[in-house]
Amino acid sequence: MHLKEILSERPRIERYLGDFLEEHVRQARGESRLLAPLLASAREFTLRGGKRFRACLLLAGYHLGGGRDLSRVLPAAAALETFQSWMLIHDDVIDHGETRRGGPTLHVAMARLHEAHELGGGAADFGQGIAITLGDLFEAFTVDLLLRCRVPPARILGALREYRWMTERTALGQLLDVLNASRPVDEVSEREVLVVHRLKSAIYTVASPLKLGALLAGAREARVKALGEIGEAYGTAFQLRDDVLGVGTQDERSVGKSTNDLFEGKRTLLTVHAWHHAGRDGREALGRVLGNPLATPEQFDQALSVIEETGSFAHSEEEIHRAVARGNKIVDRLPGLGAPDRALLREIGVALTERTQ
Repeated sequence: MHLKEILSERPRIERYLGDFLEEHVRQARGESRLLAPLLASAREFTLRGGKRFRACLLLAGYHLGGGRDLSRVLPAAAALETFQSWMLIHDDVIDHGETRRGGPTLHVAMARLHEAHELGGGAADFGQGIAITLGDLFEAFTVDLLLRCRVPPARILGALREYRWMTERTALGQLLDVLNASRPVDEVSEREVLVVHRLKSAIYTVASPLKLGALLAGAREARVKALGEIGEAYGTAFQLRDDVLGVGTQDERSVGKSTNDLFEGKRTLLTVHAWHHAGRDGREALGRVLGNPLATPEQFDQALSVIEETGSFAHSEEEIHRAVARGNKIVDRLPGLGAPDRALLREIGVALTERTQ
């Protein structure tokens, strides 16, 4: 099976996800007519854009684990989208993001709803409170979807254990990311950045989707473990690529995200490497932009020049190459894997890292 065949399942995932969320909108309406508009907004947020790549990676893991009928694990593929949704909802609240996937973040949309209906209290507090709670609700939806897979109960139990581990690691990564953002840049090491990338992004983006699919297929422990190792390597490279794209340009300022990584003050490998290798003037130029959404175009360009001149872009590209090579090495030595499946895994590595958005 080629990656193209798996990606062709995206419309089916989209339909299943939409129907599932509409089912819950109807159920909420049965409890109270006031709840349905809130859940409908969260449904729109979830279905708005998104590549569904994590969902497709679960299907790939199912195939690589020996599964044949992808429809049996379609609910689990959709589960990764509800998981992604509640992570983004909470992340946007933490980052004070205003846009996501070409529209307002959920807490902003809920604040506007508050204003439109002239409700009491503060609109911003209302928006954040409703968004956080909707995110919590989507966590329950994720478990619901995993339980709907048409595979033996023992496999679902194994998938739920992996899901718990994935959620814990992602939360630990988020804690470190928030902590690092409040620390002086010169106190943050490149190793610490890579730990955050592994915990917060690589595991839930690539490693656990592959492992969840393999577990639902009933794959042996060695196969599941190897797919996780491959996923962590490819997933780290994916996040490093995301960091490069997240810097963008002054005109773009974002790549489908809430804002630019520099303006958010994110401690990425680019910024940390540049800070440690820049002189005093370079650090001052970076400092004027990091965490400052009001930075001028001229200040932004100066910061980009520092990143370029310190070799930070090249350094990130080298780290991406090393991570992909690490994953490919595991692919090559994985026993019992045919040439087409090795090619599929390599295709996944390329798709994750050689992208422009």
